[in-house]
Amino acid sequence: MVAQPEILHASAVAIEGKGLLIVGGSGSGKSSLALDLIALGAKLIADDKVVVAPKPEGAIWASPPEPTQGLIEARGVGILATEAEGAFLQLVVDMDRIEDARLPERRKTVIAGVSLPLLYRVASPVFASILLVYLKGQRHAP
Repeated sequence: MVAQPEILHASAVAIEGKGLLIVGGSGSGKSSLALDLIALGAKLIADDKVVVAPKPEGAIWASPPEPTQGLIEARGVGILATEAEGAFLQLVVDMDRIEDARLPERRKTVIAGVSLPLLYRVASPVFASILLVYLKGQRHAP
């Protein structure tokens, strides 16, 4: 039995069709990271609220709630309109936790009953670029 869709307080973008869910508290930088990624070529899935729908094959489809489709908040500027698309989630970034390991262990988190890779925020001006490369390729073992 597949769980029902739910709405998460998060932002999400798609990079070459691969979804990245950005979670964290209010003011943690979710929208800012999403904007950085959009500037690098990602497509917005949703900002502030993301609909996550588990699928029978063990994947999660992320999409925007209808009223906010294609809209993202840019603090100090206002609400911006951009292209939006849905995508299957491949990765979760937790903006409330800062990564302090140079080569961190692999982490997982469960979203809507599905286990997904988890990264913590990296305090680097190239964090968005790191995520872009991660989703375009893969994380090398170990």
